[in-house]
Amino acid sequence: MADPQKRKKPRFTVKVPIEIYVEGTEHPIRGATSDLSLDGCYVETMFNFPIGQFLELKLQLEGTLLILARVVTSDPLVGNGFQFVKILPEDLEELSAFLDNVATQEAAEGETKA
Repeated sequence: MADPQKRKKPRFTVKVPIEIYVEGTEHPIRGATSDLSLDGCYVETMFNFPIGQFLELKLQLEGTLLILARVVTSDPLVGNGFQFVKILPEDLEELSAFLDNVATQEAAEGETKA
């Protein structure tokens, strides 16, 4: 995964269904995020993509978010890190609300453990 010091937005360990669309193929690669932020995600998959490749992603929250992403990490037989390049404002708003909710839940869980 990318160096946490380089990240602009916090990432959360959360599994969200995702479809990865590769140009020239009929069917998407389905999986789930292992972490997610406003500007990227990591997906554990045995399929690897070259760094720099652009892909279309469909992220399943309440609705389906359409995202153009660039591969920023490629770990053979482990997964890929994606940087979100283009996302519609309404999809970004839905993702932001989802991550705010995740952050609130994590904070509440941390308080109950303390």
